[in-house]
Amino acid sequence: MFAIRFDDPASLDPWLVGGKALGLASMTRADMPVSPGFTVTTRAYQQFLDSHDLREKISRVLENCDHGSVEALGVAEQTISGWFDEIALPLDVQDEVRQAYGRLCRDIGIDDLSVAVRSSATAEDSEGASFAGEYDTFVGIRGADNVEHFVRRCWASAFTARSMVYAWKNGISPVNVEMAVVVQKTVNARAAGVMFTLSPSTGDRSRVVIEAAYGLGLSVVGGEVTPDRYVVAKVGGAIMERFVGDKHIEYLTGTSATPVDEERRKSLCLRDEEVRELARLGKLLERQHRHAVDVEFAVDRELPPDQSVVLLQCRPETYWSNRRASAAASAAAEGTTRSIMASVLSRQGKIKDL
Repeated sequence: MFAIRFDDPASLDPWLVGGKALGLASMTRADMPVSPGFTVTTRAYQQFLDSHDLREKISRVLENCDHGSVEALGVAEQTISGWFDEIALPLDVQDEVRQAYGRLCRDIGIDDLSVAVRSSATAEDSEGASFAGEYDTFVGIRGADNVEHFVRRCWASAFTARSMVYAWKNGISPVNVEMAVVVQKTVNARAAGVMFTLSPSTGDRSRVVIEAAYGLGLSVVGGEVTPDRYVVAKVGGAIMERFVGDKHIEYLTGTSATPVDEERRKSLCLRDEEVRELARLGKLLERQHRHAVDVEFAVDRELPPDQSVVLLQCRPETYWSNRRASAAASAAAEGTTRSIMASVLSRQGKIKDL
């Protein structure tokens, strides 16, 4: 089982598909608007690493690498990256990936369909730690040969200097990261961004906050623009705030940015009906996951207006959720301490009475 569709029941196994693909599969099964695709599973990654003794070679490089040296990490990254470029997929993995891509092309009705190839590690998008932005995404990939190549590039991103340092910081060996890869139809995005089902600045759970810019979401996720910002009340759905950001560039493809003219920069990139629909979907996702979520989305210019909002990713919100968990644990510990002290004082009082 090396390549499976989002609607396959096996896509709900986090150890097989990783965090990102699990989120997409869950949304697909809940009939939410998701760009169609498939997942190259962690079994394919394991098969690749086990070929040509690659896992052992990587382990030796990392064991002999000074984890505190930027130069040493850079050399390790280049060495490992070269292996991922040079070594072909095992034939059985290659066959399944090519068949899955061909089936997706036929389902959409487009030969050499443009797809996004995105990492989906088992450590990614978990409640304990967010690896968002640590691994690579490639947009606008066409043809089976290129899909194969960029699947390997996604796998290799587990061994960039940045991602290795982040993994070690979180107590995870990069060699033990299980990496699946999402392959899904590229969204021809008029606008894109991120949505939080709480305020990311204050933790207020009564708000949905949406940040968006023109084109693909790369400029927002990468911090290259100041996005438009919308605040929606969860109860009633009123749009309480609209802030026009400085959207001076947009990504129409996954490779280069295009300047945005002055008039569009001064205009909001999302329509009110799109903002309300996003907030509605965000509340549904929060209810489904039973905690606050962080959602990536796009507005597809090729779809009808009432179907144009597409969800690209859903992961647990970690910052405020972890703070609340820490505060709850502290409160529980304090309550236990008080209970023990009260019990001790009570017994001391009884002793004095005797």
